[in-house]
Amino acid sequence: MNVRRRLIPAAAAASLGLGALTACSSDSAATGNTDKFDVVASFYPMAFLAEQIGGTHANVTSLTEPGQEPHDLEISTQQRAQLEEADAALYLKGLQPAVDKAFDQTGIETKIDAATLTHLEDHGTGGHSHEGEEGHSEEGHSEEDEHGRDPHVWLDPVKYAEIAQGVGKAFEKADPDHAADYKKNTEALVTKLKGLDGDFENGLKNPRSKVFFTNHAAFGYLAERYGLTQEAISGVDPGSEPSGARVRELQQEAKADGVTTVFYETLVSDKTAKTLARDANLKTDVLDPLEGITDRSRGDDYFQVMEANLKALQTALGAK
Repeated sequence: MNVRRRLIPAAAAASLGLGALTACSSDSAATGNTDKFDVVASFYPMAFLAEQIGGTHANVTSLTEPGQEPHDLEISTQQRAQLEEADAALYLKGLQPAVDKAFDQTGIETKIDAATLTHLEDHGTGGHSHEGEEGHSEEGHSEEDEHGRDPHVWLDPVKYAEIAQGVGKAFEKADPDHAADYKKNTEALVTKLKGLDGDFENGLKNPRSKVFFTNHAAFGYLAERYGLTQEAISGVDPGSEPSGARVRELQQEAKADGVTTVFYETLVSDKTAKTLARDANLKTDVLDPLEGITDRSRGDDYFQVMEANLKALQTALGAK
């Protein structure tokens, strides 16, 4: 591929801890440019796919810094200009409005919208609706369809595997010289995701309770896949405060359904979750929506954190 400038300079990448992404990212960061297949990903779950599938042939950059809440991302003028130099862009339309707008406007030839590679569903409070966001008809999705659709598909290993397969095919088409390796890497990743699905399926059989409380509604697909019920304290906004009526409703439900634990996450405040837990005499624990990896994460990559999530759910739900 053409030699390209990095989206984030080497010094900045080092200070942000981007070396944790993969060796292919850190190698290019050391030189400040790359002759590899240059992929810009919107946030961690997309970057992880690109790195796993691209392997040694890809140079992957994430627009969302480690520890940054991805829903709040704004694209800088420099980032917008440098996007034009990438070979491919990988994102999930509906999660980050600023990214959607920037990618729509860029001239990148290969734009991969993960939302078109699997079926997105409406989980009630699980969707992200953004006032003023333009509608799109791509893949037959209308503006009405997109509003309310839950974007958190990566938390379902089966759907994440579907997306991985689509990304692999897109990489093969965009960089045919390395198509065989992309195909092999995709197959290996899908196999690992099938194994993870099996771990969750077996690990969550016969729980004492099927209801779990979360800080925000990110786990609708995971709950649906494994026969559980997610009750979110704050709906789609992890930083919002629930109403008094909502708190009372959750307290009553905790007693009725044998709920033991209120889950919070690493990238937002745990204040609301801990307040509810104290008032309802419940425990607290982390259930990570995997929107980013930081030094507070219970693992170094997607698979490690998902296994930690499984253990947390097993404990909270009384699953053997």
